[in-house]
Amino acid sequence: MSLGATGRSSTLGGSINQTELQERRRALRALLKRPLLGAHDPAFPLVRRHLDWLREWLSRNASWRLQVDGQMARLHKTPASPDDATRPAREPKSGEPFSRRRYVFWCLVLAALERADRQIALGRLADNLVQFAAADPALAEAGLVVDLEQRIQRRDLVHVVRLLLDLRILSRVEGHEDAYVSARGDVLYDIHRPGLAALLSVRRGPSLVTAEAAEARRAAIIEEPMPESAEGRNRRVRSYLTRKLLDDPVVYYEDLDGDQRAYLQSQRYALTSQIEEATGLVAEVRAEGLAMVDDRGDLTDVGLPEEGTDGHVALLVAEYLASHLARGPNQALTRASTPPVSRAQLEAHVAELIETYGKRWRQDARAPGAETLLVAQTLTRLEDLGLVDLGDGGIVPLPALGRFSLVEPARSESV
Repeated sequence: MSLGATGRSSTLGGSINQTELQERRRALRALLKRPLLGAHDPAFPLVRRHLDWLREWLSRNASWRLQVDGQMARLHKTPASPDDATRPAREPKSGEPFSRRRYVFWCLVLAALERADRQIALGRLADNLVQFAAADPALAEAGLVVDLEQRIQRRDLVHVVRLLLDLRILSRVEGHEDAYVSARGDVLYDIHRPGLAALLSVRRGPSLVTAEAAEARRAAIIEEPMPESAEGRNRRVRSYLTRKLLDDPVVYYEDLDGDQRAYLQSQRYALTSQIEEATGLVAEVRAEGLAMVDDRGDLTDVGLPEEGTDGHVALLVAEYLASHLARGPNQALTRASTPPVSRAQLEAHVAELIETYGKRWRQDARAPGAETLLVAQTLTRLEDLGLVDLGDGGIVPLPALGRFSLVEPARSESV
């Protein structure tokens, strides 16, 4: 009887612990995917339930701050590399990345919403945007002219608004954005002020920064002072590596400085184990670096492979570029050991692929000159995934692309 009772209690305790672990993972994954999480999100109750654990884990491992109230959860993430351009803001429905002008509109729209009442019409928002732009001579000096009489600029404004709708900063009361784009109507929105106030994620308010150069100002608003001690330096390195492993598809040793590389090599197991247990991501370790792999796929903003023409082209191009990878003297794949592939060479290869597979692809992929657009789209995706470097010298396949190379199957000798 005692053995049976003890065994039952142990099993029940293990079940409870496993349930708690899965809930924490769901909450953390939800925050990593959507750092601004509204109360409407199914994961929001889990975030509140495990708030203490989430705050402690995020602060200790990534030095990120988590703000939660009854209406929303805001994970204040500072990227490991602020100059990383592979994660642009995107229009939620189409996935189209923001252009330079849309980023300007984004900032001007947020300024207009900050000064607005509880509701605002899209036409009024556009008028405020034009006024703010006219009052800033730096925009004209940079060659950016705001003219919302142009349909393309109204479309840019609508893409900004749709991202705000997706973030629940705005909620549509009446009308539709398509009518505004075609100059046939207006749209009315409610403004969610708590979300708007939490949207800016900085360490110092921009108004407190005295630097004038853009790069210096950006560095100042995200600067994270830490003690210049051995413990402070280790925390800085640990936070940087944790952020990279949570956010980046691949972390290459050759991209790290000496301290970061030494820390990762000595603390790799402890670091990856913490992330694996907290998120469910799986560490994939290679001679050139490592990655935290998302087997479920719901944390991936840009995926490979995907279905359809674009996914098929991406896989075939990845396979072709992987065949050009070369090993260095230490038998590791490196940028320096791999010669670049010219864009013309890749376009010629994709033209051959169109001849072979075009009948199975969508119609515009078979149009004359389609290889140029297909190559451009595919390279953008591969670069975002850390699989290629794009520069003036050509396309350099990166080591992680090796997982897409084809290898002749080994044939066993019959006995």
